[in-house]
Amino acid sequence: MPSRAETDSMKDKRVLVTGGAGFIGSNLVWSLYKENEVIVVDNLSTGKIENIRALINDKKIQFVRGNVADLKLMKRVLKELDYVFHEAAIPSVPRSVKDPLATNEAGVTGTLTTLVASRDCGVRKFIFASSSSVYGDTPTLPKLEEMALNPLSPYAITKVTCEHYCNLFTELYGLKTVSLRYFNVYGPRQDSESQYAAVISGFISKALAGRNLIIYGDGQQTRDFTYVQDAVSANLLAAESTASGSYNVASGKKTKIVDLASTIIDITGSRIKVRHEPPRSGDIRHSLADIAKARKAFGYTPKYAMIEGLTETVKWFSKGGR
Repeated sequence: MPSRAETDSMKDKRVLVTGGAGFIGSNLVWSLYKENEVIVVDNLSTGKIENIRALINDKKIQFVRGNVADLKLMKRVLKELDYVFHEAAIPSVPRSVKDPLATNEAGVTGTLTTLVASRDCGVRKFIFASSSSVYGDTPTLPKLEEMALNPLSPYAITKVTCEHYCNLFTELYGLKTVSLRYFNVYGPRQDSESQYAAVISGFISKALAGRNLIIYGDGQQTRDFTYVQDAVSANLLAAESTASGSYNVASGKKTKIVDLASTIIDITGSRIKVRHEPPRSGDIRHSLADIAKARKAFGYTPKYAMIEGLTETVKWFSKGGR
């Protein structure tokens, strides 16, 4: 599928994408590989090699299977690179509640190690994948970057900690950093098979299989969903801008989970029903972003309406993930 993010394309750069076999990371890789030299580091603990196998086989990118917490490895791969897109993490609130140690190792230790290697290797800019979970369940909407943070899960705490590390490395060592607070990113290459699958990929997978959808809670909770190509665009724009600090990356619009389920059922033409189960620990009630800061700093503007992004995502899943 052609990407509108190509209008924000990056050219003739040497870049590293950590977690590049994962959901957002692999979409970044596919947007970058044609006009840049791309290295991917991923230990495949949550990422899928199938997401980038074609590029590896055709020698369009360099793939290194390894852990971002390995300082020697990171210093080796980061030599003479321009940008680091740091997507590596265990991207699940429920999983972090179940196993906070693993989440901390992947998130905090992995990020700090990559920051140290980036500093020592003279990387031009470090773009960190943060999360809307840093805001917690504070009642104020929309979420502004200047708000007090209120993490409600180990996953969210790792993101807050890493944002502070990014800011510190900018102030202490002069390494330019940007933290992008993703709001509920969805789209092609998102894992729908894990028990921790994101709501949209999980809904679509079940709907296509004719299985009833499960909503945790009453379904009146809201989310600000972001199509993955808009998240890719934000990364490319932020990297080549003078911006630093933390920025919301979202659509700036809220969607009820019950309405989301209904829309996916309509798009897939399914006759399934919706079943409700108790709310999950660590989940927030409402989420909505103000994206004015990112728009002003590096021209971020979402290009995909919700119905359009969902339709494209359903098409991808309908073709078996191709």
